[in-house]
Amino acid sequence: MARDYPRTRRIGEQLQRELAELIRDELDDPRVGMVTVSAVEVSRDLAHAKVFVAVLGADERRTEETLSALKSAAGFLRKLLGQRLRLRTVPALHFHYDDSFDRGARLSQLIDQAVSRDGRNDASDDDESEQR
Repeated sequence: MARDYPRTRRIGEQLQRELAELIRDELDDPRVGMVTVSAVEVSRDLAHAKVFVAVLGADERRTEETLSALKSAAGFLRKLLGQRLRLRTVPALHFHYDDSFDRGARLSQLIDQAVSRDGRNDASDDDESEQR
């Protein structure tokens, strides 16, 4: 978005909170496991909402199943949101996978590997200097 629209941002934050609660408490689909709603972007006209989710502890196949289940439950979740929120129209929900958690874990792993390699190099340098 070129400009920040406070109303759409507030609605997105409210949708994020409500959807996290609804997915946790109301969805009985076994394909939906540990899901985190990481962000919700609402269009300016409030007609559509991109819901970014992360699936915790799942492989690629499990993630696809979870996204499929959420997409099929979008109408049900929209209906429940309509009952909870005071909006003239509830945005259509479009679920997307958020890979930022995976990228963060991968970066952390790479940093840990670099630090351990650096620690081994420092130890070998110390051994060489002691031998001289």
